[in-house]
Amino acid sequence: MKLNKKLLPLIISVLAFFVTAGLEKAGIFHFLELKNYDARMNGTAKYRRPSDDLILIMLDQQSLDAAKEKYGWSVPWPREAWGKIYSYMDLGGAASVTYDILFSEPSIYGKEDDENFGRHFASGTHAKSYVAQHWNGEKDEKTLVSKPVEEIYSTATAFPNTTSLKDSDDIIRRVRISDTVQNEELVYMAFTPVFNDPDFYEHLPVIRYKNEDTDSVKLTFKGNIDRYARYNAIEILESIEAYENGEVPEYTPENFSGAHVFVIYYAPGLFDICASSVNKVYPGAGIAITGLDNYLTDSFMRTVPYGLNLLALFILCLLGTFITVLGSKSKKTRTIVTTNILLFAGTALLVWGINKWLFILRWDAWFVPLISGFIISFISSASVDYFMEGKQKRFIRSAFAQYLNPQVIDQMVEHPELLTLGGERRNISIFFSDIQSFTTLSEGLSPNELTALLNLYLNELSTIILESGGTIDKFEGDAIIAFWNAPHFIPDYSNTALKAALKCQERLKELEPLFIEKVGRPLWTRIGINSGDAVVGNMGCKNRFDYTMFGDSVNLASRLEGLNKQFGTYLLCTENTMKQAQDSNTDLVFRRIAKVQVVGKTEAVSVFEPMTKFTSEVRKEELELFEKGLKLFDEGKIKEALEIFESNKNDAPSLKYAEKCKEVIKTKAAESENWNGVWVATSK
Repeated sequence: MKLNKKLLPLIISVLAFFVTAGLEKAGIFHFLELKNYDARMNGTAKYRRPSDDLILIMLDQQSLDAAKEKYGWSVPWPREAWGKIYSYMDLGGAASVTYDILFSEPSIYGKEDDENFGRHFASGTHAKSYVAQHWNGEKDEKTLVSKPVEEIYSTATAFPNTTSLKDSDDIIRRVRISDTVQNEELVYMAFTPVFNDPDFYEHLPVIRYKNEDTDSVKLTFKGNIDRYARYNAIEILESIEAYENGEVPEYTPENFSGAHVFVIYYAPGLFDICASSVNKVYPGAGIAITGLDNYLTDSFMRTVPYGLNLLALFILCLLGTFITVLGSKSKKTRTIVTTNILLFAGTALLVWGINKWLFILRWDAWFVPLISGFIISFISSASVDYFMEGKQKRFIRSAFAQYLNPQVIDQMVEHPELLTLGGERRNISIFFSDIQSFTTLSEGLSPNELTALLNLYLNELSTIILESGGTIDKFEGDAIIAFWNAPHFIPDYSNTALKAALKCQERLKELEPLFIEKVGRPLWTRIGINSGDAVVGNMGCKNRFDYTMFGDSVNLASRLEGLNKQFGTYLLCTENTMKQAQDSNTDLVFRRIAKVQVVGKTEAVSVFEPMTKFTSEVRKEELELFEKGLKLFDEGKIKEALEIFESNKNDAPSLKYAEKCKEVIKTKAAESENWNGVWVATSK
C-alpha cells in the first residue's frame, strides 16, 4: 500500500508526540526540567515584589560584635533579650513574631532566663508567638522531635515545623503544608497565621495550588531574603532601651504594626544553609519566609494541568514537521537548510518566551519535554524529507537548473503538470537591456576576455533581477530579456521592475573602476520597460521548451530600449508602466521625454525617464529647463525651445532635442497644421 505523502507529516507528528510523552512519563526529562525551573525562577525573581507585611530581625555579625562589647554576651544570647523583642513587637501591634531558633535546651543563663522569656509570651495581648520545632528522621514512632523547653512550650502560641521538603537533587523548591508526626499535626512555619484554625484546609487559599501526591506547594522565590525589610537585633534592643528610658527610639513599636516578624540567625556559622531555586547557598529560614510571603500575597506557583501540557506538546510536534515542509519548498539545498534553521530557532525562541511569560504569571508549564518533542519531530521529518521527497526534488533541480529559470523549476518540482506545453495571458512588466557600443568594444578583446567580461556583467544584473522576483526569459549576447509578474504574481510588479532597473544602473556605476581596468572604459547599459498584456508560458516542443513571452507589449519594450540612443538616456518606460507604479505608491520620479512613434507603429506613445527622488532633486534645475523647452516644442515654438535646450548643456536629452529643433526648423515641419510634437523614431 502506497503511503499518502500528504499524511506523512501528521504521522510523524503523532509518533513524535507519543515517544516524547512516554519519555516524560518515565521521568527522563525530570532532572533537566528541574534545572530549567531554577533558571526560570532565577530569571524572573526580579519581577516579583516581596510582601510589605514581612519584617526580619536578624542576629548578624554586627549584632554579635556590638552585644559582646556592650553587654558582654556571647552566643547564645540570654533568652530574656528575645523576650523583650517580642514584647516590643506586641506593644506596636505586630500580627505575629516567629522565632526560627530552636530553644530545645535549657538556657545557659539559668532556668530564670527561660521563665522570663515565657512571661513575655504569656503577657502578649496582640502578636501571636511562634517558636520553631524540628523533627528528624522518618515519620514513625522513632522520630525525634526537637520541642522547646517547657517554660516556652507552655506559653507560646504554637510551634511550627521547620523541616524542609527537598527534591531529588537536594534543592528546595516547595514546602509541605503540614506533617503528622507522633500523632501530632505539625504545620509548616510558612502557614503560622492560620495555625490554630480548625478549618485550616477548608478555607486556606493555598489549597488550590496543592500537589495532592506530596501535600505541598511550589514556592515563588522573590530573590534573596535581603530584599525584605530587615533590622539588626542589636538595633531593636537599643531602641527598646531608649523607649524604656523615655527617650525617642530609632525604631518605635509602631514601625511593626500589623507585621509578621521573623527572628532569625544570620551570622556566619550560626544559620543553617540549604539550596534553593535562586541560590545554592540559601538561609534555611528563607524557605519559611518565602512561604509566608507567598501565603500573604497569594502568589504560590501554579502548575499547568497535565492535559494542557500534552496539548502544547502535540502542537510543538506538529510545528516541528510543518517547519520541514516549509523549508523543503525552497529551491536550493543551502536555502532549505538556512530556512529550516531560522524557522527552528525562531519557534524555539518563541516557546522559550511564552514559557518565561507564563512563569512570570506564576504558571509552571513544561519546557524540556516540549522542546524535546519539537526537536524529535523536526529531525524525524527532516530525515524523512531528505531521503524521500527532498532527494527527488534536489535531483530535479540539479538536472534542470542550467536550462530553466529557478522560479519555473520550483513550480515544476511542486507541480509536474506544468511540464506540459501551453500559455496564459498575463499583465506583466517587460525588461530589455543592451550594452552601448558593445560590438565595437568586443572587437578589441580576446575570446577569453570577452567571455569573462560578459559573464561578470550578466551575473551582476541577472542577480538583481532574480532577487527582485523577476524572471529571466533569455540572454541574447549582451542583451538581457526579463519580465515580472509571471510565473509568480507580484502585487507591485511595475514598481518592482523599475527599481530593479535603477539598481542595475547603480551596480554598473559601482563596478566602473573594474570595467575601466579590464576594457579601458565603463559599461553603459540602455534599458526599456513596458507593462501590458502578453502571453506567457512553456513554449517549444515536447523535448525542448522554455518559459517565455510574446505579444505587442513585448515588442514595444524592445523598441524602448533602442529609443534610449535617440534621446541620450539609459532608462525609458511607457506611460502605462509609470501609472501602474504610481498606483503602487512608488517613490520614484518620472520625467516625460517625448511622444514617440516607434518603428512599426502608427500611434504615438508617451515615454518617461524614471529616477529616484534624490536624483531629481540634484538635477532639479536642468529638469525644469528641459520641461520648459519640451512644452514649447509641443506647442510648435521651436526657436524658443531651441534656445532653452541649447542652454541646458549638462542634460543629454536637451542636447538631442536641440538637434531635433534644428532639423524641424530646417524642414519647417512645425509650421504644418498637423504639428503635434510627436518624435518619429527612424530606427529600432
